[in-house]
Amino acid sequence: MFLQYYTKGFSGYNLQYSPYYDDKIALVTGSNFGLVGNGKLFILSIEPNGQILETNSFLTKDCPFDVAWNESNSNQVLVAQGDGTLRLFDTNLKQYPIAIFKGHQREVLSCDWSLVNKDRFVSSSWDGTVKLWSPARTENSLFTLSQEDKSKNMVNSDKNCIYQAKFSPHDDNIVIASSGSSIVSLYDLRINTVNNNNIICQFISNSGLETLCCDFNKYRPHIIATGGVDNRIKIWDLRMLRSDQTKFKGLNNNVTSCVNEIINGHALAVRQIKWSPHSSHHFMTTSYDMTACIWNDLSFNGKTYTGRNNMTHDTLNHGCVKRMTRHTEFVFGADWSLWGDPGIVATTAWDGYTYIWNALR
Repeated sequence: MFLQYYTKGFSGYNLQYSPYYDDKIALVTGSNFGLVGNGKLFILSIEPNGQILETNSFLTKDCPFDVAWNESNSNQVLVAQGDGTLRLFDTNLKQYPIAIFKGHQREVLSCDWSLVNKDRFVSSSWDGTVKLWSPARTENSLFTLSQEDKSKNMVNSDKNCIYQAKFSPHDDNIVIASSGSSIVSLYDLRINTVNNNNIICQFISNSGLETLCCDFNKYRPHIIATGGVDNRIKIWDLRMLRSDQTKFKGLNNNVTSCVNEIINGHALAVRQIKWSPHSSHHFMTTSYDMTACIWNDLSFNGKTYTGRNNMTHDTLNHGCVKRMTRHTEFVFGADWSLWGDPGIVATTAWDGYTYIWNALR
């Protein structure tokens, strides 16, 4: 099954299925590949006959790089924009956002709404910060998180850009962030933010190169996955990180916490990674190599840890269940449908096409 929608003149950056309806998708795009000019938020409806229709859209002055549905209001969608703002739209209205959140000094690259405490969301930016927000407070964030103090001695420490920040789906006080300095930071929002004391764990993720994406496993609270410019997909067990890893004495300090790794799973950088909401051992990745892949984490069989990994077992495909090759440009965004068939996913790319397809058939 392949359904498609083409956003003429706009390149896809990210999308998200509605957490309320099985037939709604919010899609963010940019003109001129998002490098200059306007952007556009599309609200798409999937019809029973398989046709995808635009039910509403909002033109933005700058490119929106990420999108998140309001977890407490089925009609509201949040976007992260290149002008340093986040904007909240009501899908029943036209043209203008109902709220603008200001605070970042550079492009906002990601936004994520808490699944547990649904009255707050986080954002990450090229300015090197993660901010926690309340929908009721637009001018100032609740507080700001940074990784700067603990990354001074790291490789590529000048690359402060934080590409992605996400709430744990198990604990709304835990936030993870991946950065251009290759550092993945784990924050506990209950701890004092002075001098970044709320960083409970940091480690180098992708060989010292930019870590572009991260995600929590939806069923195993201590498992995360990362992807980046080294073309590698890594799965980490946070319980196995040693305390000396926060000292950053070398790239080999965190080798024991990486419980699985896929080397060259893509030919170019891994841009997005998403664990399945239906399975504890399936996840999806997108890449600049113009493909999207579905993977089986061979280190876990759905019930227990197997002691296997994707490089030493299933050497033919390294656990790749499906590789989608229909896109003809960088594949940026992806999401799993929460409803219906557990294998339904959507991807969007710089070619302007959004595809909906079955990942497990």
